[in-house]
Amino acid sequence: MTSSPGGPVDPADAADAVDDDAIDVAAVSAFATQYGARAASLPPLAIVIAAFNEQGAIGPVLEALPQSVSGQDVAKIVVSDGSVDDTVKEADAAGALVCDVPVNRGQGAALRLGYRLAREGGAHYIVTTDADGQYNPAEIASLLAPILAGEADFVSGSRTRGSEETKDPVRKLGVRAFALMISMLTGQRITDPSFGLRAMRAEVTGAVKLAQPQYQAAELLIGVIAHGYKVTERPATIHKRQVGKSKKGHNLFYGLHFANVVMGTWWRERRRRTAR
Repeated sequence: MTSSPGGPVDPADAADAVDDDAIDVAAVSAFATQYGARAASLPPLAIVIAAFNEQGAIGPVLEALPQSVSGQDVAKIVVSDGSVDDTVKEADAAGALVCDVPVNRGQGAALRLGYRLAREGGAHYIVTTDADGQYNPAEIASLLAPILAGEADFVSGSRTRGSEETKDPVRKLGVRAFALMISMLTGQRITDPSFGLRAMRAEVTGAVKLAQPQYQAAELLIGVIAHGYKVTERPATIHKRQVGKSKKGHNLFYGLHFANVVMGTWWRERRRRTAR
C-alpha cells in the first residue's frame, strides 16, 4: 500500500488490501476443504512453489524434488497464481498439494499464501523453489543444514558464490549491484538478493510483513534481517530455463521495480524499529 510517512493510507490501496485478504481466506478455505487432514498435518518440511502458466515445466520440477531431506519428510505445495493452462492438473498429477487461486496477483502474493498454508499446516521448515526448473533440488539439503543445526533461521542460495548458466550481463550486474545496496542498507553481507531457492524456519514467514505482490525476494530478505533473524547464504546453481519464458520482464523494468522494493522495505523496517 502507498502512503506518505506517517500519513493516511490511500482508500484505493486499502480496498486492494481487503480484496487481497479475501482472496487468501477463500483460497485457504478451499485448500482445507480439498485436502482435509492432509492440509492440517503436514510433514516437517514444506517445499512451496508459486506457478503461473507453467504447463510442461511444473511436472518435471515436482518429480525431481526429494521425498525427504536430511531426515525431514517433505510436502510439496504449489500455489497456482491464476493459471489458465494445465498447470493445476499437471501439479496434481505429480503429487503436489495444489492451491488454485483464480486471480493472477504475482509471485509474491502466491508465495505469501503458500507460506501461510505451510505454517498453518504444521510444517516446521519451508523451502522455496521456482516452477521453471532453474534450481537444483540436490542443493536443498545444503541450504537446510544450517537451520537444522540451529546456526541460521534463513538461508538463501547464491549464484555469486556458486554458478550460473545464464549469460545476461545486465542481469548479472544487477544481481551484484543490488546485493551491494542491500548489504550497505542492512549491515549484513549479501551476495545474491534474488535467488529463488531458499530455506527458512516456518515461523519467520509469519513474523515478517510481506506486502509485495511481485519482486518479493528483497522484501523477505530485508524483513528477515531487520527482525534480527540469523541469515546466511550457501553456494548454489542457477540453470538456463528449459521450458517457457521468464515472467520477470525486461531488465530495466525489473531493475526499477526491484530497487523500489528494496528502498521501500528498508524504509518501512527502519520506521518500525525506531517506533518501538
